Amino acid sequence: MAIKFRPLRDRVLVRRLDQEEKTPGGIIIPDTAKEKPMQGEILAVGSGVRDDNGVLHPLDVKAGDRVLFAKWGGTEVKIDGAEHVILKESDLLGILEGQGSISAS
Repeated sequence: MAIKFRPLRDRVLVRRLDQEEKTPGGIIIPDTAKEKPMQGEILAVGSGVRDDNGVLHPLDVKAGDRVLFAKWGGTEVKIDGAEHVILKESDLLGILEGQGSISAS
């Protein structure tokens, strides 16, 4: 039976997207030299945050969004054998739109 996970408050569950296996120049990157991908797909979102008056403010992201996040941010977890990252919405750097690729240093 598969487990279901629902993040709380302003947290999101992200599946890292695979990194390119080669450089633009054609050099193949071995597994030991690969960095953790900074891009991911949001699988689940929390309900949002409450302000001082108790009003619930929903998150700006939704399941299915492709996002960019800090390389070492979040908490890594395994759910049903698959690796995921739990992040706060404030740890997300932005939503990726379109089909290009992005790299950061």
